[in-house]
Amino acid sequence: MEFNEKLYSTTLKLIFLKSIYEIFPESEVQIQHTLSKGLYGELKNKRKITKEQIMLIKKRMDEIIKNNLTINLITADIEDIRKKSKYIKRKDVVRTVNTAGWLPIKEFELDGYHDFFYENVYPNTGYIYLYDLISYSSGFILRFPLSDNPKILPLYIETPKLSLIQRECGIWDEMMDVSYIGSLNEKTMDGTIEELIRINETLHEVKLAELTNKIIKNKKIKLVTIAGPSSSGKTTFSKRLMLYLKANRVFPILISLDSYYIGRDYVPLDEYGKKDFENIEALDLELLNKNIKDLIEGKKIEIPEYDFVTGKRKEQGIWMEIPKNGLLIIEGIHGLNEKLTRDIERDEKFKIYISCLTQLNIDMHNRIPTNEVRKIRRIVRDSLSRGTKAEATLAMWDSVRRGEEKYIFKYQEEADVMFDSNLVYELGVLKRYAMKELMKINMESKYYDEAKRLLRFLYCFIDIDDKYVPDVSLLKEFIGGSYFYSY
Repeated sequence: MEFNEKLYSTTLKLIFLKSIYEIFPESEVQIQHTLSKGLYGELKNKRKITKEQIMLIKKRMDEIIKNNLTINLITADIEDIRKKSKYIKRKDVVRTVNTAGWLPIKEFELDGYHDFFYENVYPNTGYIYLYDLISYSSGFILRFPLSDNPKILPLYIETPKLSLIQRECGIWDEMMDVSYIGSLNEKTMDGTIEELIRINETLHEVKLAELTNKIIKNKKIKLVTIAGPSSSGKTTFSKRLMLYLKANRVFPILISLDSYYIGRDYVPLDEYGKKDFENIEALDLELLNKNIKDLIEGKKIEIPEYDFVTGKRKEQGIWMEIPKNGLLIIEGIHGLNEKLTRDIERDEKFKIYISCLTQLNIDMHNRIPTNEVRKIRRIVRDSLSRGTKAEATLAMWDSVRRGEEKYIFKYQEEADVMFDSNLVYELGVLKRYAMKELMKINMESKYYDEAKRLLRFLYCFIDIDDKYVPDVSLLKEFIGGSYFYSY
């Protein structure tokens, strides 16, 4: 059978959860997010998993895999599960099943152990041939091969800064009781969703204020760079940051990396022989660094302006200078790469990584991938701001993801600060916009199955009226009506 990453990871997760259930029957496992190309989670009623306990779990997992045990599908009907929900001990599953309009939930059984998943699994445990389980922080990381190279485990890389920001966001969601879809739906149903939105938006404001204070207190900082993956909200974030700085008597100017394209004819090719506009070598780094240095030294200079129609620079650029008590902001995918601003001293730079680090999950054992939310954001924004069909957005998504892996994620730990742009309530707002576009993809399209999968996922959420979303919210960049992002 051809390798399927979702099938593989879900089957491995089932084997892991059964092993935990046998060894620590009183413990609740919480799969929280991805970390270092694996699944990070914790045992809720244990302070920390020791290395000895990890070895014990792995030993049992190896036995289950070796014995090639059959995995049985009990039911794939949400109504069947609803009928017996009073017998299900896990509150997170019950809350979601009883509040979601429709849910692609499946109950599986493995040697007496029952669990619920939203993806399919292999028919038996013998399909698993490679994995690792390591102790990390207060919990564990379950590692498995990925689609790009299913014969090996991906390289393990420590990401302490990312881990810290994810933990902070997860703690906040847990405090507000919005860790899972069911708990979010309940707040929509009981009328407390408006207060949750206000608190969530205020949290963004607090984080922005803290970030601004770090910048203005360090008098050495002359340049702020902002980078993050697609649909993270970089545009709105950059403009909000500029307002915060101005309110603190620091006057920034913003330049775009788009201005420094070397020209369409000179753009390097990728591994497929196509022009790679996201490659850092597609930028005139020498001119960029010279312009930055001149601006920092107080000179008034002509910034180039790129014409995307002709694929060349315009004859005349834009004259700019940094005002007194000002600084320079650059927003673009290479902002964390030291090569971008190689001629500027490191202590004169402040690097910000922004991403949508989704902490809302389906339930304790089933997470919502971060890139899933960004994909839905992109579908909605592309359709509203550019008239791009959802099919076209899905067609380019794999290329977007490859670019992120090559040019963004590997540099994220270089950031001085990480900002989580996710809003825990946003999928309830994005739902109706995204579904409208996804339903236009017909059965003849190669993206029909993906569209149906996303539709099934969005059906899990109760609609949230966008009238509650403030005009300055980062979410308005995607649904329209933003104070910072017009279309």
